[in-house]
Order: sequence, then structure tokens, then C-alpha cells
Amino acid sequence: MNETVVETKNLVKRYRDVVAVDNASLSIRSGEVFGLLGPNGAGKTTTILALLGLLPVDSGEIDLFGKRFTGRELALKGRIGVVPQELAIFEELTAEENLRFFGGLYGIRGRLLAERVDEALEIAGLTERRKKRPRTFSGGMKRRLNAAAGLIHRPELLIMDEPTVGIDPQSRNHILDVVRSLNAAGTTIIYTSHYMEEVSALCNTIAIMDHGRVIASGTEDDLVSIVERDERIVLSVSHVYPAVLEAMSKLPGVRECEQRDHRIELTAERGQVSLSRLIERANANGCEVTSANVERPSLESVFLTLTGRSLRD
Repeated sequence: MNETVVETKNLVKRYRDVVAVDNASLSIRSGEVFGLLGPNGAGKTTTILALLGLLPVDSGEIDLFGKRFTGRELALKGRIGVVPQELAIFEELTAEENLRFFGGLYGIRGRLLAERVDEALEIAGLTERRKKRPRTFSGGMKRRLNAAAGLIHRPELLIMDEPTVGIDPQSRNHILDVVRSLNAAGTTIIYTSHYMEEVSALCNTIAIMDHGRVIASGTEDDLVSIVERDERIVLSVSHVYPAVLEAMSKLPGVRECEQRDHRIELTAERGQVSLSRLIERANANGCEVTSANVERPSLESVFLTLTGRSLRD
């Protein structure tokens, strides 16, 4: 069984009258890509700062790599890497000099440092730009250098906070490939993102935070099962008449029925409404159905159901 890399128990952090983290408990096992989702102000960043020892908590416990962590244990900190949301690179230093600086902070010296710099530049796809300053880089290149600085010391646990925000698709895909390759090599990763498709594609386990609390956690299938009592049915039609919508909305099990262009979209109790019955009702009201699909709830719809907000609100 994989060891537990991160265990938090009932973490609480207050800022005067505001409870930023409210009895948050997380468990992250070795080798996971762990997605941490939540709208702005949910408590994600505060939790991450506590895990890095940069912010004291008011109560609760943190265990890292099976040992109690109070924020002062340098040996434990040295096993963690971080890719912050805000760029943490020096514009006036070259890419190589940036990485040598950050490697030196972890006590890496000499030939080993040179090897790690070469490795990090290769991973980031910046080898040919090693002598260039980041002020000449695109936003995506800066993000990749930011990521390289976080993995220069080969951390066992890598925390990536919105690593692809505001960058071009090519750089985003490169960073996602880096996450996959690092994880395949054994790195445990905590990943936060406002891009739900990234979390769905990368993460083994996902926790959703809102108002400082962990309100749900598990695999994507686990989370989807929470709202799977409903299903979404989409009918593509030739024309939509008010009588069609009225007839369908009156069917037992239909919760919502609305028109979007040449589509009728319904939310219904799972297994209570058959496609054949819907098509029959449409035809009876002079509406030809050209296609019909039953869609499984997405991670986005789970998030919206649990928090009442979309991830980018």
C-alpha cells in the first residue's frame, strides 16, 4: 500500500473574523496527482501555504511523509517543491542563472547542480534559451521556467498552484506533459487549476473546497456519483414549438426543459424518462428529432451542484 504523503486533520485558520480554513482534512497518498478545486476564496491557497510551512494554523495537525510538521522542519521542507501561481523568477537573470540560484537554495552545488540545471531546462523545453533572460520570454515560457525552478531539486511532493493560467495552448500542453512524466517517475503532485478539463485529465483524486471546508473528495467517478441521480438529455430537432416544451416538461421525472437554438435540453431523474417517450412527444407536436443523447454528469456539473458556482466565478 502506498504511504500517505500528506495528512491534514481538522485544520483551522482564521484572519480576525474570517475563517479561511474550517476543519479541513485531506489525505494524499504517494504517487497521486491530487486535484484541489474550489472557487476564489475557498481556502485552497491558505491550505497550501500551511503545507509549505509559510503560514501557521490556529488548530489542527499536518503530517508530511509520516512525520508531524509544524512548519519548522527543514528536512521535510526540502522534500517539497512548489510552482506558485505568481511567477517567482528573476527577469534580469538568464534562465540558467535562475535555476542555478534556486538549486543553490536547496544546497545543490558543483557538478550535480550543473546536471540538475540541464535536466530542468530539458524538462521545461528551454535548453536553447538557457542564456536568455525571462524578460524576453513569452508568458508560456516564463510559466515553464517557473515550473522548472520548482522541480530543480527533484522533490518527492510537488505543489502546482494554477501553473497554466493565462498561457498559450502549446505551453499548457507542455506543462501537462511535464506533470504526467513527473508523476510517472514517482512524484506526488498537488494540482490546483481553474481549468476543469486539466483536473479531469490529470488527477487520480480530487477534493472540492468551499468556504474553507472540504465538501467532497474522491475519484472523479466518486464525485460524479453524488449528482448522478439526475441525467441530462439533449434532443436535436428541426423546429421547436412552445407546445413541445410544455408537453415534455409535464412528463413524470422531468425537472427542467429548455430550448437552446435547435436543441431541447432536459434535466430528468435518472432512469425515469425514456428517449422513445420524448421522441414520441416531439413527433406528436410536429417536431422532428434528428438526434438524441443522454449525457453523463461532468466534473463541472458536480462542482456547480456542490458549490452553487462555476469554478471561474
